[in-house]
Amino acid sequence: MTKSKSFFSPIVIIGMLFFIFGFITWLNGTLIPFLKIACELEYAQALLVTFAFYIAYVFLAIPSSMILTKVGFKNGMAWGLVVMAIGAIIFVPAAQSRSFALFLTGLFIQGAGISLLQTASNPYISILGPIESAAQRISIMGVCNKIAGALSPLILGAIILEGASDIETQLKTSLAAEKEVLLNELAGRVIVPYIVMAIALVLLAFLIYKSSLPEIDTSKEEADTASEAGEKSVLQHANLVFGILAIFCCVGVEVIAGDTIGQYGSSLGISLDVSKNFTSLTLIAMLVGYFVGIVAIPKFISQNKALMGCGIVGVIFTLGIIFTSGFTSVAFVAMLGLANALMWPAIFPLAIKGLGKKTEFGSALLIMGIGGGAILPYFYGKLAESFGIQEAYLILIPCYLYILFFATIGHKKQSW
Repeated sequence: MTKSKSFFSPIVIIGMLFFIFGFITWLNGTLIPFLKIACELEYAQALLVTFAFYIAYVFLAIPSSMILTKVGFKNGMAWGLVVMAIGAIIFVPAAQSRSFALFLTGLFIQGAGISLLQTASNPYISILGPIESAAQRISIMGVCNKIAGALSPLILGAIILEGASDIETQLKTSLAAEKEVLLNELAGRVIVPYIVMAIALVLLAFLIYKSSLPEIDTSKEEADTASEAGEKSVLQHANLVFGILAIFCCVGVEVIAGDTIGQYGSSLGISLDVSKNFTSLTLIAMLVGYFVGIVAIPKFISQNKALMGCGIVGVIFTLGIIFTSGFTSVAFVAMLGLANALMWPAIFPLAIKGLGKKTEFGSALLIMGIGGGAILPYFYGKLAESFGIQEAYLILIPCYLYILFFATIGHKKQSW
């Protein structure tokens, strides 16, 4: 752990990074209805947006840990931003050709860059201070992340989905040639925003590279016991293995709540011009949860008890979605943000506790769990097509129950 008495400057820098990848991550909720129209997709196909983005974590997390071992945390963060910029620039030819495959390629590359960024920044902020208050620091990062997430769909939605309901109506009555012109014009709306994004990411990468961000030597972190630290495989840490599945469920339910709410509102007859902003409601609810975490952890409530509350509240709100209708049901989807807020901040430090010099590799395995954001929303989409978009939210209940298990039992098991 760094010996610096003040963590303010590193926290500000890492907060900027969390803002950036929060902004980009939560654009997916806007891209789903946008690409559904522009590329003429079915609902489950449109959810491949989240699949392409989050599946990158599964493939790139372990290579990311190897990169960090070679180049260090700071340089790893800078390279992550550069990779994200490459993914953003691919949106230009994707829009020009209206190629869904190219859009997915750009999203995958962006996900790869964020995988490197996440693999560096999450353990960095966790071990920058006492592990007992890690959830508090990650909650601060979550505030940065979700403020960006609340803003991004509003900003991008205002640009690329302006007049979306009118466009949908025109497409239904247009001849083939007119339809092609409309769709090309719609697809072209993403070009300028993503060029600006790519430039901003490269500039930030340069600033991070030149910054005074201190390096952290994880080999000095406290392990579970001195003998076990040298002998145990990382997978012998049961809390880590349980934590990987907890992250899988956590990110899956978070993505479903944030990225499907707009389409869910639209399916209930709410205009797309209104429902395109619903993702921001979920993220505002998450912000409220993060502020609770900053104030309450660890002074008033422990990390694991906060996580228990998240699991219980998640089940209750999911039942609210199923057994209500209209705006009330949509409001329960938004309020899932409150249940989801403290899950990641609590799971991550509980899962890496006692890993010592294996922290980078253990963190990479946890980052692989972000693949839940690829798989669970896609299954949600398939369930929605088969049983109904409202009934498909039942997939959330076993996820919240598992998180409750991790909070009560799973995190305590340091070995098998």
